[in-house]
Amino acid sequence: MPPAPDLAALAADAYVYGYPLVADLTEVRRFTATGMGTLPAAPFNAFAHAAQLAGPADTFVTVNNDTVYSAAQVDLGSGPQVLHVPDTAGRYYVLQFVDAWTNNFAYVGRRATGTGEGSFLLAPPDWAGETPAGLRRITAPTRVFSIVGRNACAGPDDLPAVRALQAQLTLRPLDPAAGPPAGLPEPDTGVAEDLRFWEQLRVGMGAFPPAPADIAYQQRFAPLGLLSETSPYVAPDATLATALRAGFAAGRDAVEALTRHQPSTENGWSLTLHAFDYNLDHFELGALAEPRWRLPDRAAVPAARAAAARAGLWGNHAYEALYALTFVDGDGQQLTGARRYRIRFPQPPPVDAFWSLTMYDLPNYYLVANPIGRYSIGDRTPGLRPDPDGGFTLFLQHEAPPAGQEPNWLPTPAGDFRPVMRMYQPGAALLDGTYRLPPIERVD
Repeated sequence: MPPAPDLAALAADAYVYGYPLVADLTEVRRFTATGMGTLPAAPFNAFAHAAQLAGPADTFVTVNNDTVYSAAQVDLGSGPQVLHVPDTAGRYYVLQFVDAWTNNFAYVGRRATGTGEGSFLLAPPDWAGETPAGLRRITAPTRVFSIVGRNACAGPDDLPAVRALQAQLTLRPLDPAAGPPAGLPEPDTGVAEDLRFWEQLRVGMGAFPPAPADIAYQQRFAPLGLLSETSPYVAPDATLATALRAGFAAGRDAVEALTRHQPSTENGWSLTLHAFDYNLDHFELGALAEPRWRLPDRAAVPAARAAAARAGLWGNHAYEALYALTFVDGDGQQLTGARRYRIRFPQPPPVDAFWSLTMYDLPNYYLVANPIGRYSIGDRTPGLRPDPDGGFTLFLQHEAPPAGQEPNWLPTPAGDFRPVMRMYQPGAALLDGTYRLPPIERVD
């Protein structure tokens, strides 16, 4: 007979495994119920469109300030949906498809499908129907998933053009007589707040099975009650409740540590070349199944997925948009608004779309309010001044810089911060490491 599991240690493992699912479904619920900052609420199977670029009111982990968001929470419980995209005449856009476990499983947009007008059939798991002529099929691995749309915008004067394109981005049921969407499973309201995470994970796991290869791993958590059809957390056994509370704390600490210890660093930057490569099982239109974009070890997936969900929920694969983040300057010291910094790019990052540097606070990874309303800076920033040799020097500090440096100033919070470089449609030199990001240099 095998030994009884250490329930607290098992619960810590279950937290890391289940955190992405709970985080994702929490945001799905928020987007359909209350919206987020510039994005209004929208029901399932309808797009919500931001009318402006994101700002500090958009309290979403590492939200971007480069593109205007459009988002749809899709529920295929009553049958397929048809997605229509307009002709953007070469303008960069991407629709990223993210399942309930936060796996990126498909892309539609400039890189993946071009910028012409098109229509796509969004089919639920195991759907055996015929794909109508003129539609390209995308089969979802979970009944509920998110479409995260990003539309390039050069600034306020460009917003009317973006809004015109958003108005042509639509979803409709394949069968006009289809019933209403089923929605998300509801946790038992009788569960105490400090055990609510486990109830959310239990109902989420029941409603959205993982990839077949992960089912055996999930079975390990049966002693925690996570596979039960009814909630064991309303009146839990004292031993189980103690283990769950301890596991929650240990698992949460583990996820936080994962976000602060990134692999692949250069000049203080942590490159997210493979941060979103944890999808090993389901690849649809625009998602690359090449070995270099898949983690080689399935055992590494839970930690990688949890770190990505905590620090960059709904982030793109590097072949769509390469992210680089740092907590430290070139000398390895924590970045703080008490200091002044600069970063000089002798050559701009080689991209086929655009690049930017965005400022985030700690520990929430939210955009930072500042007196000039600038949250990111990059190759599309109006008035950005190049150096005489064609490179760029950016200034990162809390207080306004000396005269002449303001066009290249990215304000920081007063406390610690974490900036993120975004490079959309990165060139080969970024993906193979030929191009190296310069360090952030302290200047006081």
